[in-house]
Amino acid sequence: MQKDAAPEVPRGNATKKPYQETDADRYFRTQRGFPDFEKDMPSLTTRYNFSLKDNLTSYLGSKNPFSSQVDPQKDYVWLLDNTAYQNRLGRWKAEYVAAYFVKNSGKNLSAVVGWVADKVGLAKDEQAEATIEKRIQPLLDQILPAHTVTLDLQGVNVRLGPSDRHGISATELAIPGTGYKDGQVVTSRAVNADATPVNTTFATAKGWAIISDVDDTIKKTLTSSPIGILKTTFVDEPEPIKGMPELYKHLMQKLDTPPVWYLSASPYNLYPFLRQFRETYYPAGTLILRDASWMNLGGFLANLTQGTEAYKVGRMEKIYEWFPKRKFICIGDSTQSDPEAYGEIYRKHPKWVSAIYIRKVTGVAEVDDNEKNIPERFEKAFKHVPEGVWHVFDDPEELYAKVDALVAANK
Repeated sequence: MQKDAAPEVPRGNATKKPYQETDADRYFRTQRGFPDFEKDMPSLTTRYNFSLKDNLTSYLGSKNPFSSQVDPQKDYVWLLDNTAYQNRLGRWKAEYVAAYFVKNSGKNLSAVVGWVADKVGLAKDEQAEATIEKRIQPLLDQILPAHTVTLDLQGVNVRLGPSDRHGISATELAIPGTGYKDGQVVTSRAVNADATPVNTTFATAKGWAIISDVDDTIKKTLTSSPIGILKTTFVDEPEPIKGMPELYKHLMQKLDTPPVWYLSASPYNLYPFLRQFRETYYPAGTLILRDASWMNLGGFLANLTQGTEAYKVGRMEKIYEWFPKRKFICIGDSTQSDPEAYGEIYRKHPKWVSAIYIRKVTGVAEVDDNEKNIPERFEKAFKHVPEGVWHVFDDPEELYAKVDALVAANK
């Protein structure tokens, strides 16, 4: 991790240690110049200017008895969309994740916008700078630990939080009411708070399901380049990978509208940006993002390039706890650790993963095809995974027949 990065607490994972940089991460990051690039990135120390009470009590996490309710005039909250599951008694439950911020508290915004514009070689353009400002604001705004928000959950007021050191809370709740159907979506809203609504999708215990990577799998991000990441995240109009929106429509039709988890190594601060992208091009689903906080903008790049394998395996383990009887299709790409993460989860739960599809990323200057796309890499990642389970593809159209055959074989 960055020296100035706060440790990440992996939700849904047994370990409480931060996801450390692996040897493979270190080699990749060094080859691509990430460490040197990150040294020059602006400080974000204002994100930690919270009160002494919030600072001290935030260490208590969800057990904090001294937390405060959010102030709709000063604070804002993101409620992240989720997926409800049934426990052994048939009761519906879901994890409600909330991110807490202080409104318009980011300092030196214009300086950071100027720095990003300069790094990506952007000429003076007010509209482009306004785009950067909008997208980067959530990375600069002060996070808000030791706070709660009240949610109207099907007519019952429930408390979410308190938020932890990262300004995040994750609260597992029983959902009032019965008779919910597979695929049904209900919307809940916060009470007396400036907060986004949360859409909850109900998913029964059995059926198909999808776990999908985001960056360079369904969205062009150029994760192998620090400048590429900045440009595609803060400047460019988000671009879907060619053929992937059509493939996901096919998956929805063939798999009877399965629940989808979009598992990204991006920080939660990009939630509105990525949610809007997903709504534009892809089926509804739960967007899972990393919750580490940092005091230097370089931590944003570190999120995407350090410890991603352990992070993704940990999140998939949590999904497994909720849906152990679903049949999962895992979709990723070759730029980072998707093959290794999916291979690991298959070896742990071979009956759970029915197929693994890896997009081979080529034609990108920053991607070393000789390292990322060689057969030996995939053979090692998928050791003890049957050849019929995993497939590395160049064109999404390759997968149509495979998906059709998979469905036919499981009828």
